Amino acid sequence: MNLRLGLVAGEPSGDLIASRVLAGLQSTPNGCHAQGIGGPQLTAQGMEIWHPMHALSVFGYVDALKRLPSLVRIFHNVKRRWLRSPPDVFLGVDAPDFNLRLEKKLKSAGIPTVHFVGPSIWAWRYERIHSIRESVSHMLVLFPFEEAIYRKEGIPVTYVGHPLADAIPLEPDRQSARTLLNIPSDQRVLALLPGSRASEIQWMAPRFLQAAQRLKQQDPNLICLVPMVNSQRRAEFEHWLKRYPVEGLRILTSGQSQRPVAWDVMEACDAALVTSGTATLETALFKRPMVISYVLSPMMKRIMAWKSGQERPYLPWVGLPNVLASDFVVPELLQDQANPKDLADQIWPMLCDPSVATTIESRFLDMHRTLKCDTPRRAARAILDVVEMGRS
Repeated sequence: MNLRLGLVAGEPSGDLIASRVLAGLQSTPNGCHAQGIGGPQLTAQGMEIWHPMHALSVFGYVDALKRLPSLVRIFHNVKRRWLRSPPDVFLGVDAPDFNLRLEKKLKSAGIPTVHFVGPSIWAWRYERIHSIRESVSHMLVLFPFEEAIYRKEGIPVTYVGHPLADAIPLEPDRQSARTLLNIPSDQRVLALLPGSRASEIQWMAPRFLQAAQRLKQQDPNLICLVPMVNSQRRAEFEHWLKRYPVEGLRILTSGQSQRPVAWDVMEACDAALVTSGTATLETALFKRPMVISYVLSPMMKRIMAWKSGQERPYLPWVGLPNVLASDFVVPELLQDQANPKDLADQIWPMLCDPSVATTIESRFLDMHRTLKCDTPRRAARAILDVVEMGRS
């Protein structure tokens, strides 16, 4: 009999991660039928979608307030469905504001709850550990250092590695990626990854484009590639491109392929300007040198400081590759430091000095080996163990 899985994934990165885990569960002898909230990757994996993933996509506190009635309706709809017809286990992937609340309700009703991709309590608002303890039967964590945190707090936890480390090859094939994108092998290629949220495009695109303009002055043959997650983000980026034109810049939008177009760009490029987030880890797994950057609006910065009680993260690093290495393997330019001149100055050596690139690539290869753990198998085993414990 198929395992009945309730599942909520609320962002593109969560959709991709969840699809890998679902594939692992479906490969077990009993198989798995999943229902809930997801995106195209989970749809392709055969999940029954009750609400599309983008229904949970909220970009900032102002957007959250505007969309609160819709979010509340969706929350109560899925909660009622699962309380009326309980799944064998619920899996919440990321989206902690939504999922932890839902998990608390389901757990109190006797439904085992598993949460994958823990909130970054090691950087912001450690006190969230208490709500996690109340809501989650078992945590699945992406990074080795997280396991010790949850064990110390008495929360059942399994380190399962990162599914992206299984999906991305240890040795990327740059030439094949360039052939696919019709790029000459002897030209420098810069990837611009300004983010997947409207607010990120607004704050990062102008800076990245002006940095690219400076770099084109140093190398007129430089090729700039920009992957976009959808047509809406592309239109927002093109608005800034008209204001800060970069000759020969190419924008690529994801098509029907299961592989994100951003991966083709990461694999083909020599170096990348990357907005802090999952894309920094993906770029590191493709062994590409990068400059990590992020800018918050003054209002968002004040709101985050108020909500968290912190002016900055507990750790000195923001980008995931640096957090994992406990070192500034690549530069981080945040807020006022994220200006076009400094962005261009920091990325230029990575584009032209092979020794700089080789050193960074070596660190990223070690990181990749640590995270490559056959995550779908490990996660599936941990989820099945939770189901068995609930039945015993």
